[in-house]
Formats: sequence, C-alpha cells, structure tokens
Amino acid sequence: MTITQLQYILAVEKHLNFVEAAEACNISQPALSMQIKKLEEHLNVKVFDRSQSPVIITPVGQLILDQAKIALKDFNQIYNLVVNEFDGLQGEIKLGVIPTISPYLLPLFLKNFHEQYPLLQLQIEELTTEKILEGIENGKLDLGILATPLGSTKLREIPLFYEELMAYVSPENELFEKKYILSNEIDLSSLWLLEEGHCLRSQIENFCELKQKQNIVSQLNFKTGSLETIVKLVDKYKGITLLPELAILDLNEDQMCKIRRFEGEKPIREISLVVDKHYPRYAVVEAFKNSITQSLPVDILTEKPQTILIIN
Repeated sequence: MTITQLQYILAVEKHLNFVEAAEACNISQPALSMQIKKLEEHLNVKVFDRSQSPVIITPVGQLILDQAKIALKDFNQIYNLVVNEFDGLQGEIKLGVIPTISPYLLPLFLKNFHEQYPLLQLQIEELTTEKILEGIENGKLDLGILATPLGSTKLREIPLFYEELMAYVSPENELFEKKYILSNEIDLSSLWLLEEGHCLRSQIENFCELKQKQNIVSQLNFKTGSLETIVKLVDKYKGITLLPELAILDLNEDQMCKIRRFEGEKPIREISLVVDKHYPRYAVVEAFKNSITQSLPVDILTEKPQTILIIN
C-alpha cells in the first residue's frame, strides 16, 4: 500500500469516474485502475463497485477512504515540519476566506504580505465556513479566515479582530429617522439577507431571533452571496440589512448616511485565523496574524472588548 495509491482512490471518490480521476492525477486510466486493483488485492477488499455507473463506494471502501484522508494529511505534515524547521516562510500556502470578509480584508494586507514574504505562494479561495472547515479537515487548506468561535477541539483559533454589525437602512424605511435602533424594531418583511450557508446570515438570524418568529417572508429566500447586491436591493425596495464593519468602510458618503448603530449591547462578530490543532507551520500563522492586524483601520478592534455580544 502506497501514498500514491491512496491519492488515486481519493481521486476516484471525488469524481466517481475512473477516467476523470486519472485525468486529475495526470496518469492514464489503465495505470490508475491497475494501482487501485493492487491496493484492493493487498487489502483483500473492494473499495469500489465498478459494475455501476457512476461507480459506487462500498461500505468498507468508505472506511478506507476516510482513513486515507487522515493518512495523507499526516503524510503532508512531514513536509510541513521540514519546511518550518529550515525556512517556515516559503512554499505553497492554501487559504480559505469567507465571502463577507474576503473582498474587504484581502486588499488591506495582501500586497504588503507578498512584498514581505516573497517566497510564499498563496492559493486563496473564497468559501463558506462549512467548506473551509472541510478543507482544513482533509488537508486541502492550510488556514481559514472566518467568524468564530467554532467550538471545535480539533481546531486552533487565533482571533484577529472584532467587527461591529450595523444596520443599513433605506431612506424610505421607517427606521431611517432613528439615530439608534433595536433589533426587535426591524420589520422582517423589509429585511434582506444572504443565502443559506453564509455565516453572516446565521449571525443576523440569531441576533434578530428570526428562528423564533413566524412572519418569515420571501426576501429571506432570496439567493445571493454578495453584500453589494443586498445593499442595492435595500436601496431599491426600502429595505434594511446588517453589514459588518469592514464592509461599511467601502461605502460612499451617500451610503454612509444610511448606516444606523444598534442601541444598547452592540452585535459584534469575532474574526479569526483558523488552523488544524496540530498544524506545524507556526511561522506562517504568525506572519498572517501580524500582517493582517497591522493593516487594519484604526477603528477596528484587535482586542476583545470587555462587554460585547459575540454572535455566531
């Protein structure tokens, strides 16, 4: 049993097709099939049922695939340990960032980061929280930037900053005349949210206690992953939404006049750098942390406030 064979069966699991898996692995389909057959003969089990199209993963095959992911992740850690020992600030780093952070945070620090660490090659993906956690777990991502806390014992969370959520209100909405607003004053029929799967949507739902309220209307089912689209919809349909602090920094003067803070306990979300608990490249983690915190606008808090409402 070899590492290469494990890589091949994981490719077949992903594509459920031997031809596509072979193309992804840059080898011929017969060569890939032969290596998987050797693995199955060595283990005396069938990983895949080839009589079906697409191929079916056998019950014992799924157990083997799950263990293969762990084995490959541990194997890759050996390389990471060597790189970290001799020069932790070179090589490839795969980073996942949630969409409500990516367009606002990356432009702040990425240019200086590349200039300071020219030997690090970054591969950055904009992904939902679920996909980032999945990527870190299976070793396809090194780090993630997302909202925390996550409550996982398998992960290490390094808080970067705390950003307040503020209301963006259309001038035609009745709350526009108020200087400060309360969450229970929001009319759900005028509230616009991102589609399911985005952590910001869940945070707003929790803050406004939407799950406990019955008058959930069509706007809540609108499917978009773009805060910019939500802002335009609010302007067009006398609506309201909640925006994180970094996103507000990109608004123009006219749009800033539509921002309203919440009265009393302010909703704040924690943004952290997240890695596997045993991720060995400490120098890389520290480089990201320092570069990001040093690039933040002065109004963004980098220390946890004493009295806040962390929403997740």
